[in-house]
Amino acid sequence: MTALLIIFAKEPRPGQVKTRLSPPLSPEDATQLYHSFLLDILEEMVRVPELILALAYSPPGARTFFRDLAPPATDLFPQEGEDLGERMARAFDWGLAAGFGPVLLRGGDAPDLPGAVVAEAREVLAAGRAQVVLGPATDGGYYLVGLAEPHPGLFRGPAWSSRTVLADTLGLAEKLGLKVHLLPAWPDIDTYADLLAFLGRAHPAPQPGWRSHRQAHRLAGLTEARRGAAQSRNAGDPA
Repeated sequence: MTALLIIFAKEPRPGQVKTRLSPPLSPEDATQLYHSFLLDILEEMVRVPELILALAYSPPGARTFFRDLAPPATDLFPQEGEDLGERMARAFDWGLAAGFGPVLLRGGDAPDLPGAVVAEAREVLAAGRAQVVLGPATDGGYYLVGLAEPHPGLFRGPAWSSRTVLADTLGLAEKLGLKVHLLPAWPDIDTYADLLAFLGRAHPAPQPGWRSHRQAHRLAGLTEARRGAAQSRNAGDPA
């Protein structure tokens, strides 16, 4: 069977994406940055061999935006479910029911994740060396999960958007008797501190994340300039 990578993505809209970066970034700046994330992720993932791409998008009306953004032949379908766990479980159901396998799912918070890491996930599952693959994020979550067959129980129980998501999922895998392979840890970019750490690592083109790095450098410079201007105005105010 052919392996499938599903990318979970939101349409870049001010106030709807990368909200933990605002402030100090403006909602518009955070939206521009997230758009760069998506472009970098698609550029790198399309290079991974023996892998079909799909985009699970949100909100439901974002199909036209992602049809124009995604590489040709990318499958598109809306995210469905009450919470993140249900949305992921349904995405796996969609991919496996369509005849793909293994199926991998990644988010949009790590624009510099190398394609080699995703290829490792595909190879481990295809060879039967594990039943679950997880990519630990440095904030306690995970940036990728991969399965060769449905295991909806993995997505029932974790405290989503918390620092225990990975630990919760590993505990569920153990209870279900599933063998897990862990990929290299990789940082998400959720906060301004994460963004500054990202800027501290070199990302020359065409390395993964190069476009996001340039955009982040520009936006961080604008943010610091705004801060400086505000401090100057405050210093000049009469007591």
